[in-house]
Amino acid sequence: MALDAAAFKKRTFTAILFAVVMLAGLLLNRWSFILLFVIIHFGCWYEYVKLMKSIRAARPIFYIPLGLLYITVPSLLMICLRLTPVNHTLRIDDNYLKVIPCGIIFSIWINDTMAYISGSFIGKTPFSKISPKKTWEGTIGGALLCVIVIGLIGWAVNIYSIKDWLIISSICAVFGTAGDLLESKLKRLAGVKDSGSLLPGHGGFLDRFDSWLVATPFVWIYVYFLMG
Repeated sequence: MALDAAAFKKRTFTAILFAVVMLAGLLLNRWSFILLFVIIHFGCWYEYVKLMKSIRAARPIFYIPLGLLYITVPSLLMICLRLTPVNHTLRIDDNYLKVIPCGIIFSIWINDTMAYISGSFIGKTPFSKISPKKTWEGTIGGALLCVIVIGLIGWAVNIYSIKDWLIISSICAVFGTAGDLLESKLKRLAGVKDSGSLLPGHGGFLDRFDSWLVATPFVWIYVYFLMG
């Protein structure tokens, strides 16, 4: 798959704008964080309901409970990670509380971006019929680069162990890819290309946060029950 220079420039510009808004919400304070993920939560729900209404077999009695698991639970768990100390032996410092949520978001970003770039340059082998543009080369390249970069950042920041960061980034890469495929399947069933039009070249809320929705519960389980 050859790299489309025009599409890449468009995606890069909108990604920078998106990143600025995300970073402001993530880093300013706990209230900006909560506001950010409340907006993300309801934006994802709006697009999810639209998709479900386009799928003939979908019925509210089934898709509403699934939506709670798919969208509401990850949103609450992300806020939990931001507000609740992971390890009570650490001082309860607001900067410490930002670390894990930022690690999740950065892992997803790096995995998605590196998978796109790797797949564009060296991708040849289709990864799944659900998402024809996704390749094994891109998927593996994205995951490896995600783990390496987050591992290096974790080593430099020196909050939590490198082992923890390698595991968290691996969870984000694996389950983030699963989340991307799940949303691709929903869009295919609904007969649409994008879930919405939040950002040109990037689609809607679900297109941007599909990986995060599936990865977050697994990171939460690791952080509160297995880490340390």
